[in-house]
Amino acid sequence: MAIHYEQLDGHVARITIDRPEARNSMDLHHFRDLANAWRRFRDDEDDWVAVVTGVEGNFMSGADLKTYIPQITELQKQIASGAVDEIDGCKLSDATDAVLRSLKLYKPIIAAVDGPCVAGGMEMLGGADLRIATERSVFGVMEPKRGLFAGGGTTVRLPRQIPFPAAMEFLLTAEAFPARRALELGLLNEIVEPDQLQERALDWARRITVNAPMAVQATKESVLRGLAAGTLKEAFGIENEMSVRVFSSEDAKEGPKAFAEKRDPVWKGR
Repeated sequence: MAIHYEQLDGHVARITIDRPEARNSMDLHHFRDLANAWRRFRDDEDDWVAVVTGVEGNFMSGADLKTYIPQITELQKQIASGAVDEIDGCKLSDATDAVLRSLKLYKPIIAAVDGPCVAGGMEMLGGADLRIATERSVFGVMEPKRGLFAGGGTTVRLPRQIPFPAAMEFLLTAEAFPARRALELGLLNEIVEPDQLQERALDWARRITVNAPMAVQATKESVLRGLAAGTLKEAFGIENEMSVRVFSSEDAKEGPKAFAEKRDPVWKGR
């Protein structure tokens, strides 16, 4: 198993990509397993925040072109013929779900990056809410250098997440950017030493999990749906919807009560 799912203390899940022999590049089966890990995180009520990371100085370098292209081509051929809609439990949607493009997931995600974060790695990074990296990490949307197109969400999300000129620097040069430059351009929250990366990611996670999970998830949902809304009026309507949902929850009663009683709140997530 190259995709590990761990449930840590304090409502934190850690998803680890463990394929160092291929620099954490993914074939169709690994995309399926990563997509399933994200679905598990989405559906498990006890997991409030996820940390996604890699091993041995690798984060994620996208598709393993030697194996992925033949696999996806065969799957598309089988689907077109009407023979099957999946192969070995792998579906076309797995690749986009794996990089958080098509999956509706409103729980917070922290990316702990050590090593190359390029191609599909950058696409998945775009679905992370907080990004921590080591000095030796590199970032890039390098598909145009190979005559390819970054179709996993980067051209849509990156200009919405960092300043437009910075996004176009990534997208049009197709160069590899060192972590310091990525931090300057607003892609990252923090750079840490490699031996501090995992603990620092958990520190960020704990800063989130002290808050009411329903309120946190509603906040992220309001942001993402609001960004996709056609008008400000629609975005404010989504915000109002989230506000009503949260204020009618048990946690909205528990928070003020715990404050008045000078104790830590006990969140129910409902």
